[in-house]
Amino acid sequence: MRGAVRDDRGQVSIEFLGMTPLIVLTLVLMWQCVLVGYTFTLAGNAADEGVRAGTAVPRGERFGVCRQAALKDLSEAWRGGATVERCDGTGYVTAVVALKVPVLFPGSIDFPVTVRGHAGAVEEVKH
Repeated sequence: MRGAVRDDRGQVSIEFLGMTPLIVLTLVLMWQCVLVGYTFTLAGNAADEGVRAGTAVPRGERFGVCRQAALKDLSEAWRGGATVERCDGTGYVTAVVALKVPVLFPGSIDFPVTVRGHAGAVEEVKH
């Protein structure tokens, strides 16, 4: 009767090997979600910095100062595809910064998805 008992040693190892691709895929998707969220944070921060700098200068100089301040603190991985679409307004200055979402590793390739950060502030300089 002893030979009829089946030995199930190693079964957990086989099941784990079968689940490994699913575990790796889940981790990759979670990391990509982190990068999307971080890109949203960077875009909002860049817009805040740009509009803060833009409110302190006269209207004629605003866009250049705003753009420079918005892109100053971005790392090269996000700065490459970044655009400052708007930094204008009378009385209330607004800025829009658009960033590309990287695929898995910042600085490699980007998704064809653009994340926009919006910010606004009251003008400090009287004209």
